Amino acid sequence: MNVKELVDKFNLEVVAGPSLDKEIDGVYIGDLLSNVMASAKQDNLWLTVQGHQNVVAVALLVDLSAVILVEDFDYDEAAVKKACQKGVNLLKAKRKAYKLVCSLCESNI
Repeated sequence: MNVKELVDKFNLEVVAGPSLDKEIDGVYIGDLLSNVMASAKQDNLWLTVQGHQNVVAVALLVDLSAVILVEDFDYDEAAVKKACQKGVNLLKAKRKAYKLVCSLCESNI
C-alpha cells in the first residue's frame, strides 16, 4: 500500500504530501525522537503526537514513508514548511494511536 491509498482508506488529512506514492512497509509508534531514530525502519509509517520540525528531520534521517500526527494534534508552521521543502509526507488522524494501529493491523500494514 502506498501513502495515497492509506490516506483514502483511513480518511487521513494530508498536511504536506509531496510524495504520496511512497510505499509503506511497517509502522513505528513513539514520541521519543532518539527511539524513532534507533528503531524505526525505512518506509515505516510513524505515529506520534509530536508536531514540531524535528519530527521532519527524523523522518528524513530514517527515510519514513509518512508521519501521522494522531489525536487531532496540529503540526507547527515550521514543521509543515520544512516538510514541503524536504519532501516529507505529514498526515493527521483524529483517532488515538491505538485505534488507528488496530485498523492498520486489520489491513495487514
